[in-house]
Amino acid sequence: MRLKLPKSLRGYLILGFVLAALAVPAVSLYYEYSGGKACARCHEIWQPYKDWNTSAHRSVKCQACHGDVFTLDAGFHLANIRRVVTHLRGNVPERVRLKNDLLFKVMERCQTCHQQEFADWKASRHNASYTALFLDPTHNRQRLLMDDCLRCHGMHFEGSIRDLVTPINTTGPWQLAVPELANRPAIPCAACHQMHREGLPLARPAGRESVPGANQEIYRPSLALFDRRELAHVSTARLGLPTMREGTRIVKISPDMRQALCYQCHAPLATAQVGSGDDRTTLGVHEGLSCLACHQKHRQTTRFSCTNCHPRLSNCGLDVESMDTTYKSPKSPHNIHFVKCLDCHPRGVRRRERVSNVPAPQPGGSLWANSAPALR
Repeated sequence: MRLKLPKSLRGYLILGFVLAALAVPAVSLYYEYSGGKACARCHEIWQPYKDWNTSAHRSVKCQACHGDVFTLDAGFHLANIRRVVTHLRGNVPERVRLKNDLLFKVMERCQTCHQQEFADWKASRHNASYTALFLDPTHNRQRLLMDDCLRCHGMHFEGSIRDLVTPINTTGPWQLAVPELANRPAIPCAACHQMHREGLPLARPAGRESVPGANQEIYRPSLALFDRRELAHVSTARLGLPTMREGTRIVKISPDMRQALCYQCHAPLATAQVGSGDDRTTLGVHEGLSCLACHQKHRQTTRFSCTNCHPRLSNCGLDVESMDTTYKSPKSPHNIHFVKCLDCHPRGVRRRERVSNVPAPQPGGSLWANSAPALR
């Protein structure tokens, strides 16, 4: 038997649904036309709005990254309805943050302006998926997965390692407890960039005069580490460079502060010994070089790292790219990060001697580039 509702009640229900459907676009329009100010006056988003208003992205409207009334995604609008209901109930969060699934949607919009950077990241190892990182049988048989893995691989995942992978053992077989994450990147743009970080927008110089090298910025203000424990970004300017050691000797490292971000994941063990843990601090002939001297910042490729500094021939008279190092082959016993002269010259290296017929150094060249080798 079908239950028939009175016409008046059905009318009220239809009206309620219509008002609910119109509420979300109305709120979106209200927010957008006011530039975010209207909602920020009494809403919990006042702090993100304040941060955005002084950030390098302040000339980019909120809806460009977060979506608007014309966004063709039902999930986006349903999420907005849930937030409105939560807000009306008085369940206001202490701090507003993007959830993991929404983060991916915002990240895809980064490529609208940062096309080259996004393409480089897309082709890099930092674009590794949750499947590649957490379902690798070789790794999982050797090391037990733990919550600390998420500190670098999946720092935006909302939960523990047991909520992500099952089972937690070294026998397997392993599978993701959240299948929709299978092909998603575990290290998204927001792992190393804070979109609302205070800073000036990039602008073309008014004249033809170029900024002197010493006054050019090394990195943008957005460069920051997302700390999953604090659920907040830590600016690179506040990340310190570690004191690295080779035995008891303090190793010289580059003052490039961008490395402070690299060290958060490519870190040594508590002993701070070079090469321990995931550390790759350079030693030997490359001691003192910055990570970014050889690795491209988004793609991480190192194809031109040798030719950027070396002439075609080394002091040994050999092509540096043909030497037996991991630059030439990953199977080489000489890791390019730690290689020393004595690795290839076990009997010692003679002091360089100037040969009388050595031609004068050419601009951009090396005094020893075209000379006969003076080393044995």
